[in-house]
Amino acid sequence: MSPSPSPRLACLRVPFFPLAARLRSEPELAGEAAAIFQGNGAAARLVAATRRGRRAGLTAGMSPAQARALVPDLAVRGRDPTCEEAARQALLEVAERVSPRIEDAAPGEVYLDLDGLDLLWSDAEPELELGHALIRDAAAVGLQARVGIAESKLAARIAAEQPRSPTAVATGEAAAFLAPLPLRRLAPESDVAEVLRRWGVRSIGDFARLDGNEVASRLGETGHELHRRARGLDSRPLVPHSPPPVFREGLELDWPLERLEPFLFMARGALDRLVQRLEAHGLACLRLEIELRLEPAGHLARSLALPGPTRDAKTLLTLVRLDLESSPPGAPVTGFALTAHPDRPREAQLSLFGPEALSPDLLAATLARLFSILGPDRAGSPEAVDSHRPERFRLAPYAPPAPPKLAVEPRSARGLLAVRTLRPPLPLEVLGDERPRRLHTPVTEETARRPRIDGPVRVASGPWRLETDWWEEEPSRRDYWDVELAGGGLYRIFRDRESGEWFADGMYD
Repeated sequence: MSPSPSPRLACLRVPFFPLAARLRSEPELAGEAAAIFQGNGAAARLVAATRRGRRAGLTAGMSPAQARALVPDLAVRGRDPTCEEAARQALLEVAERVSPRIEDAAPGEVYLDLDGLDLLWSDAEPELELGHALIRDAAAVGLQARVGIAESKLAARIAAEQPRSPTAVATGEAAAFLAPLPLRRLAPESDVAEVLRRWGVRSIGDFARLDGNEVASRLGETGHELHRRARGLDSRPLVPHSPPPVFREGLELDWPLERLEPFLFMARGALDRLVQRLEAHGLACLRLEIELRLEPAGHLARSLALPGPTRDAKTLLTLVRLDLESSPPGAPVTGFALTAHPDRPREAQLSLFGPEALSPDLLAATLARLFSILGPDRAGSPEAVDSHRPERFRLAPYAPPAPPKLAVEPRSARGLLAVRTLRPPLPLEVLGDERPRRLHTPVTEETARRPRIDGPVRVASGPWRLETDWWEEEPSRRDYWDVELAGGGLYRIFRDRESGEWFADGMYD
């Protein structure tokens, strides 16, 4: 039996990940001298700095005072867990576009199983072409990544740390690639490395040349496993990553925001990144959650339900604006997080001969704007209910019917009248005892912007009596009339027999 081929793994790695995550949310800092610190006050220590800062002499472990002594105009930022988690998820989504099996090894470090993926690339060097694709996709989501490809996790990770990226280590060459490297690259935090240093072992190659059985007897299982890695063998399986059910973006602010406009400026960038991630998965936002951290230790959470899945960042920003304007948080905002609960967007079937279908994205965006203006209880499709009263209806979710498969020529009209109902009914002043003789619309704030009805009645037909809802506390008893005015106009009116008031129920067109 021939031995099974060695697996091929890729390591997608983002150097200085806490800094890269912050630059993804604040790209304007990329050209400045900026640094990320962890901790508070004088105990804070530098974690990573931009290229301009490193050239000025900034190194990891410096205090803020030491860093500012070298760079007086240094932009200081603290580590942001929300920002880093969003960048981590974005990097995992980049890897998922290439391989169905990925492992979330650490923040800013992802392993991909490349078995069989070389068939997807026609290039003479498919692994390098795949690496270039990963780097491009990571740059598209705001992360500068490097890629290493090898047959073991250790070799792939060290290859990803090389300045030239992507770097591929040929099959069977992992041990030779690792041999000249110092021993600390194999196990930087292991006690075994200190024991080996005392033995005089300085490089990974020196360690690999030792007898495996002797290493196991003296250093135990940990030493035996490290010895296998030094020889280019890695028995650790790839631990598959499960994608999260929601998408989240946010930022911790370095100064409190008291006004709405600066907050919306920061939220727009987070929404753009959120929509970009949803679009990469073929999803859209059905519900948006807003979490605000308030000064000094407050917290505010809101949930915005959308009428349909949408990927329109401008619409989502408008919903956030209207919600915060209607109910302000009441304290300065020190941080925020936006969480999108996804759903599949509506689909539109294309037709060669029929009319064009409505764009699902544009439809969802338009409905969301209407809901934000009118409110969730005042937008939808009117649907008749089982009742004798003509004004009875309920609102149903708006779902336009599919267009016909073939374009149909409109039929010629036959002179039929259509009634345009007035909702709510328009109050009227009516002269006449037995039958209406003159109609007049009283001028009030309620009727100022509604149709004006005024004039003597030329023809009146009726009454048609309606008695319904007798089992309720306020039953409906009405007399309906169809009237034509002398100056033109055909209307349907009714009189409430309980109150004696008259109303216009509709206009005939």
